[in-house]
Order: sequence, then structure tokens, then C-alpha cells
Amino acid sequence: MTTALPYWHVDAFADRPFAGNQAAVMPLDAWLDDDMLQAIAEENNFAETAFVVPDASGEADYELRWFTPTEEVRLCGHATLASGHVLLSRDGGERVTFRTRKSGVLEVSRSGEGYGLALPCILTEQGEWDEAATLLGGSPNEVWRNELGYDLFLYPDAAAIRSLDPDLRGLAKLGNNLFVCTAPGDETDVISRVFVPGGGVDEDPVTGAAHATLTPFWTDRLGRDSFTAHQASRRGGYLTCRREADRAILSGPCVTVVEGRFLLP
Repeated sequence: MTTALPYWHVDAFADRPFAGNQAAVMPLDAWLDDDMLQAIAEENNFAETAFVVPDASGEADYELRWFTPTEEVRLCGHATLASGHVLLSRDGGERVTFRTRKSGVLEVSRSGEGYGLALPCILTEQGEWDEAATLLGGSPNEVWRNELGYDLFLYPDAAAIRSLDPDLRGLAKLGNNLFVCTAPGDETDVISRVFVPGGGVDEDPVTGAAHATLTPFWTDRLGRDSFTAHQASRRGGYLTCRREADRAILSGPCVTVVEGRFLLP
């Protein structure tokens, strides 16, 4: 007997189809086995597939988990934004909350023509990682790191970011890290590109978790609580980032590209 699961394909941080970052969103009545969740994510072959289940604990509206084609991840911003878009579009309301396994309770709320996504700020400290800097190329001026594997490489200008051509095979051997390359922007305050080859995503189009790292970094450096950002991947995406205490508020629109059923044997 075939089981039909609801399925949405959403372009997050995008105001039109074929831009921003793609995510699959699949609301479930109850959790499937982890092996099945991973197999579905591999079949979807997006940077992340988000699965949501009504939260019986009362702590949030839904439980939320994210899978790349190769593994479950601790935090994914764009697929959380996409999940909020799907549920608020389907059910109405102004906000929806998600209980996650490793990142606490997250929230998506309506904000103008799009949505605001509240993520925990991810802090970094200045350090060194010469091997990664060499593999990324372009001679970053500074390296900022943390124990979660969110690593920032600060470059002098937007041209340096756009011209990066990293050794992805070499970076993948260093682990499942987010290599976040950033600089002062030209058309926005901040520009970035993000590489996660160790997690099965060579270059991520628009990365919420990276901007939860960039938000405290750049608000401190710019001396203000908000800035505009552009992630300069091939698809590209634009965000507004704001710091509120220990939260990074990332704002942007979403577009539903496909709505249908995923058929399980």
C-alpha cells in the first residue's frame, strides 16, 4: 500500500521562483524512522529537507528536524523559514514556533511582505586556521571560530568574495564545518558566500545559520543593531539581519514552487 505524504518545495529568502535557497517541507502526523527521514532527504536532494510534527509537549507548536542528503543537522535557518511559510500560509496566523533537538525553540512570524526568523546568535572568537584559509583561497584577513564548527573568514571586499574558487575536496576532509566567507558589501552592508562540502553541500545558496553567526559579528563591527546582507551564490539571496539580545532576527520572503504528495511504498 502506498502512503502519500504532503510535500512543499519552497524557495526561501527569495521574492521570485528560482532564487534564494531551496527547501523541502514535509508536515507529518508522527515521526517516521530516522532511516526513512534520511532516505527522503536524499531523494529530495536539496540542501535541507525539513520535517515537522505537532509538538505534544506544549513547549511549541511543532517539533522540527532538518536533514541534508547525507545527515541530520543541528540548525538550518532557510528550511525553518520555509516551514513557517508553509504552515502560516496553510493554517493562517501571525507566528509559529518550533521545538528543535539542539537549537532550542525557534520562531517564524509574519513581517511585511515576508517573514522574520528568530535564531539564537552564534558567537565566534578570533583564531587561526591556516589550512582552511589556504583551501578557501583569496587570503582572508581574519579567521573567527567556535566549537560548533561555524567558521568565519573575513576578506577585504566584495570582489574577493565573488572571486573565490575554493578547493572543495580539501575542505570536505576538514569536517562538517560551515566555511562562511564574508566582507563589507557593495550593494548591501555585508556580503558572504558559504561552503559546506563536508555536509554534502558544496556551496549553500542562502544560509540562515551562517547569518545567525554573521549577525553578532557584523553588528559589533558596524556599531549598530541591524544591517542588510547578500549571499552571493549563483542563485543568490537578500536578507535583513537584526540583533535583539541573544537572538538574530533574519527577515526575507519565500515562494512556494511545488505543492504535492510524496509517495512512500
